[in-house]
Amino acid sequence: MARRYDPERRQRIIDAAIRVVGRSGIAGLSHRTVAAEADVPLGSTTYHFASLDELLVAALRQANEGFASAVRESDALARPDCDIADELARITGRWLAADRTGVELEYELYLAALRRPALRPVAAEWCVGVMRILADRVDTVTACALVALLDGICLQVLLTGGEYDVDYTREMLGRILARSSAPSPTPLPTPSPTPSSAAAGARAPVD
Repeated sequence: MARRYDPERRQRIIDAAIRVVGRSGIAGLSHRTVAAEADVPLGSTTYHFASLDELLVAALRQANEGFASAVRESDALARPDCDIADELARITGRWLAADRTGVELEYELYLAALRRPALRPVAAEWCVGVMRILADRVDTVTACALVALLDGICLQVLLTGGEYDVDYTREMLGRILARSSAPSPTPLPTPSPTPSSAAAGARAPVD
């Protein structure tokens, strides 16, 4: 019997990996658990992702889009008269409130880069992506500081189980912005692609 072509299989495997990590943590991730979750043969997971690091890179890159997309899609930030501190504080609050489990999952994948060097360039993409958006409105150093502050506030909220304080976030962002200068041509860092992610992207989908 001819094998059925399944162009969506790679994406289903990534989605399954994200669900496994969300349910069982990084420790629960294996090719076998992901294959069972995605309802695909074990050989499919190892074909598309030769190592767990490759699979985690793909999962982290997908998870990274959450906050960056919210910032990118903000119409208010594109306006010259926008109160940047207020809008960023509101975006962060909406992001944290929309799907707390999803946010926790993003940070679990993000922090996995501490012990998995292959993930570090992809983890950096989250920061660099948001900084590039903000660098159109403020200087590069200020954009970096804004992202660092938001990253730290979100992590504190998740670790302590506390409530997000939009007023505090707005005030702290405002203090950083008050010290900012005109937009700077200083280039933002560009995360280097990992060999594993490049290899994964080069593979043609098969069933």
